[in-house]
Amino acid sequence: MPVFEYKALNQKGQSCKGFVDAENEDSACSKLRAGGKYPVSIRESLSKKEKNKKQVLSGVLFDRIGVDEIQIVTRQLATLLGAGIPLIGSLSSLIEQSRNPALKRILAQIRDSVNEGATLTDSLAKHPKLFSNIYINMVRSGEASGSLDVVLDRLAEFGEKQRALQGKLKAALVYPVFMALVGTGILFFLVTYIVPNITRVFTDMERALPLPTRVLITISENLRQYWWLEIGICVLLVMALRFFLAREKGRWMWDRLKLSLPATGSLTRKIILTRFASTLGSLLNSGVPLITSLKIVSALVDNKLIQKVIEDAMDKIEKGKNMSSALETSVWFPPIFIQMISVGEQSGQLETMLEKIATTYEREVETAILGMTSLIEPVMITAMGAAVGFVVLSILLPIFEMNQMI
Repeated sequence: MPVFEYKALNQKGQSCKGFVDAENEDSACSKLRAGGKYPVSIRESLSKKEKNKKQVLSGVLFDRIGVDEIQIVTRQLATLLGAGIPLIGSLSSLIEQSRNPALKRILAQIRDSVNEGATLTDSLAKHPKLFSNIYINMVRSGEASGSLDVVLDRLAEFGEKQRALQGKLKAALVYPVFMALVGTGILFFLVTYIVPNITRVFTDMERALPLPTRVLITISENLRQYWWLEIGICVLLVMALRFFLAREKGRWMWDRLKLSLPATGSLTRKIILTRFASTLGSLLNSGVPLITSLKIVSALVDNKLIQKVIEDAMDKIEKGKNMSSALETSVWFPPIFIQMISVGEQSGQLETMLEKIATTYEREVETAILGMTSLIEPVMITAMGAAVGFVVLSILLPIFEMNQMI
């Protein structure tokens, strides 16, 4: 639906401006008058030139809205709602202070949708490129439990921590990734251009070549002649993997693999447990009921196996069990985690204990990430050295044999 930018006078004669979505300009004017505003000027927010660009380049509108901006809006909306300002008023305030025209239009569409009777969840769901399924599910749970401000605050905090963690990873991986790209480029140049000129001398001798040399010649010929086929195969494999992961069974298998991998499985479990403990503790501390809090946490962990464990635990809790007993049968929750929850339940300080658990696991996650990133550089150097050593050995072996013959 088109979005119109307007300037109008309210019933007190005061000037106001904003955005409204409508089928056409007449409908926009009617909608404004129905809301007690009398339009002075109104124009479509997108020009024809911008429309053509939008049709040619799909998603340009959303590409101009960064993840950081969404997190800031989430934090501000949580603050406004927590201060007792109604949802419509809070959205209007965000629209007025936003400096991004694209974000203004999106917020205006969300506000108008809510003003027409839709829930915030349904209004956000109309923009899936901006708001993920986790985001929408948590907002839905917050609306259902009457704790929307708490949920939005937790979403903002979660997003900020994710961005900080990604920033640390990117900073630690800049040098290894650069070395990998340069090394791969050099190896490709050696194997496809330099090696064939050298190995041509050996093949012209019509003598049996050592196994490493034959392997190197085969790799070189395949890269030179069938590089396009190999790239096509890689693209097809990536597409097939994405299609598989989009299916329910594929997602279950992928989530199980992430939790079971020897190198990164423990880190993935700790990250999920950190989200579980910090979010649940914050929600319980804000007065959200346990079952509702677990539903919100289930959407946030983003892992099918853990979600199934939490859902089973909710059923057991509704039947009268405490949370530690409901979770202790799962292999994904370590005994010390369950024991600390049990202590918190017995002492009546479950929220405090969950926050302590979250702090402990956050430290362990940071330590594990630093340890893994510090190992990447030597591993890559070793791998590149092994590749170069194989090329050099494959070239030198026939030369040594020729010297022995002489």
